Amino acid sequence: MNLLITGAWPDAKDHIPEIEAMGHPVAFLQQERDALPCDGAWVEGVVCNGLFLHHSMEQFPNLRFIQLTSAGYDRVDMDYVRSHDIEIHNAKGVYSIPMAEFAVAGVLQFYKQARFFYENQKARKWEKHRGLLELYGKTVTVVGCGSVGTECAKRFKAFGCHVIGVNRTVREDQAYDAMLPMEKMDETLLGTDILILAVALTSETRGIIDGKTFDNLRPGTVFVNVGRGALADQTALTAWLQSGGYAVLDVFEEEPLAECSPLWNMENVILTPHNGFAGDNNPKRLWDIIKEDLG
Repeated sequence: MNLLITGAWPDAKDHIPEIEAMGHPVAFLQQERDALPCDGAWVEGVVCNGLFLHHSMEQFPNLRFIQLTSAGYDRVDMDYVRSHDIEIHNAKGVYSIPMAEFAVAGVLQFYKQARFFYENQKARKWEKHRGLLELYGKTVTVVGCGSVGTECAKRFKAFGCHVIGVNRTVREDQAYDAMLPMEKMDETLLGTDILILAVALTSETRGIIDGKTFDNLRPGTVFVNVGRGALADQTALTAWLQSGGYAVLDVFEEEPLAECSPLWNMENVILTPHNGFAGDNNPKRLWDIIKEDLG
């Protein structure tokens, strides 16, 4: 199978010789927005992330295999994939562990007043803070119980939290104390201390967290988004934060986040540039998946 591999896979060049030894000729494209290094008709398979944001799928008439380096499918026209019977794989599980660790770390920064102690350290100021919170006993709601959500659930449960999953399909899973269908989300949030958003972005889930959702969150709730920015209504989120909510945000509806966004200056927001997926074990996990999917 003729493969077009892009720089969205950072370690691609280290593995191209092995892929070619498996019988797959390779053309390499560093930047997905750049011109193709080969004729589109030559390409039978791709390893990419946002390639089809810059090159229409119609450019690849013989395409039959797609390996994404991301967990989400939102950068691919899935209707086209299905109608043309194209085999598609994602990077399921590759980034779940670092993303779950990021979620826990973000909440703990609020609970343990990390900003307060950091500012006092810079000022060489010795001042105690008696208002530190424990994760133990808190109720955590995880919306989206796939790989990322489940890794989050495992870690919060290890801290002694009561973990509720909200998912499109309900199942028995030891990582959760209970799992409920999506239509139960709003009532579930009434008793939630920490809301983790890890559901995949689709036409059905876009804007799933809206003003009504934020109205259902009690004071002191921490909202964590490790899914996609468009899952939450940005205007409603900003208004809720301005009224005193807390948020750990790694993803945004438009990226990079505009310099004029009020989110930058909010002390009740931990803001990172879509970086929560990073982890030192990612390269091995990604290569293992790509190697298995290529057969």
